[in-house]
Amino acid sequence: MPDLHPRDFAGYGAHPPHPRWPGDARLALNICINYEEGSEPAVPDGDAASESGLTEGGAGAFDGRDLAAESMFEYGSRVGFWRLTRLLAQRSLTATVFGCALALERNPEVCAAIRDLQYDVCAHGWRWERHQLLSEAEERERIRRTVESITRTVGNRPLGWYCRYGPGLNTRRLIREEGGFLYDSDAYNDELPYWLHRDEKPHLVVPYSLAHNDAKFMRGGMSTGQQFFEYLRDSFDMLYREGRTAPKMMSVGLHLRVAGHPGRAAGFERFLDHVKQHQDVWVCGRADIARHWHAEHAAD
Repeated sequence: MPDLHPRDFAGYGAHPPHPRWPGDARLALNICINYEEGSEPAVPDGDAASESGLTEGGAGAFDGRDLAAESMFEYGSRVGFWRLTRLLAQRSLTATVFGCALALERNPEVCAAIRDLQYDVCAHGWRWERHQLLSEAEERERIRRTVESITRTVGNRPLGWYCRYGPGLNTRRLIREEGGFLYDSDAYNDELPYWLHRDEKPHLVVPYSLAHNDAKFMRGGMSTGQQFFEYLRDSFDMLYREGRTAPKMMSVGLHLRVAGHPGRAAGFERFLDHVKQHQDVWVCGRADIARHWHAEHAAD
C-alpha cells in the first residue's frame, strides 16, 4: 500500500517562491475564528463526559456531565463571538471561520452574522471527533454531512477543510473525493501554501499555525493580554521585515471562549491596531489565499 503521507523535510528550502500577494503586500495575514461551541463532546449529545479542553478549568476532567464546562463553552457563542467580530468590524478587517457544522446549526444568529460580515468558512468537521479513529466509510459520511450542513446554514459551501484533532490517513483523499474544496489546512509545516502531486490531480495545502494561537493561555504559555499582543506583534514584525524580499503568510488562531474574554481580547485589539499602522499588509480570508495561489502559482 502506498504511503499516503510521506514526509517532506525539505519544502521550499532556502529559496521559497515569491508569493506575489495582491498589491505587492509584504505579508498576508489571516485571522482564524474557531467556532466550536455546541460541537464539543457533551453528555446531552450522547457522550460519556463533558469536554473541558481550552476552558478555564472549573471542576476538572471527570466522567459525567460538567455544567461548569458547558457554560464556559456557551460564553464563546453568547459573548466572545460578538466581541471579537466587533473589534474586527471596527477596523474594517475580515476573518475566516473554522466552523464545526453542528455548532453552526445551533446558532442561526451567528450564521447570519458570518454571512453579513462576508467571512469565508473553512470546514472544521461535523463536531469534535478524531478523524484518525474513524473508518473510511464513517469519515466519508462526516465530510459529506459537514459540507451539506455548512452550505445550508451559512449559505455558501466551505472551500477549505481543517480537522479538529488532526487528519487521518484517508482525510485528504476523501475531501478530494467529495470535491469542491480549494485547499486543506491540515498541516503546520510552512509559511506559504504548497501543492501536493501524489495522484493525478494536484492538491493545495494552506498551512495553519498553532504558534500564533490563544490556546497558549489554557496551556500555561501565556497569562495576560499584553503577553499575547507582544508575541503576535513580534511575529508580525519579523515576517514584515522579511517581507521586503520574501513575503510569507501569518495565521492567528482565536477561540471564542478564550480570546473572547475582555482581558485577552484587549491584547488582540492592540495587535489589530499595530497591524493597521503598517502599509503593504493583505488582511484576507483563507479562501482568498487559496484562490490567489491557484491563479498565480498554478500547479505544474
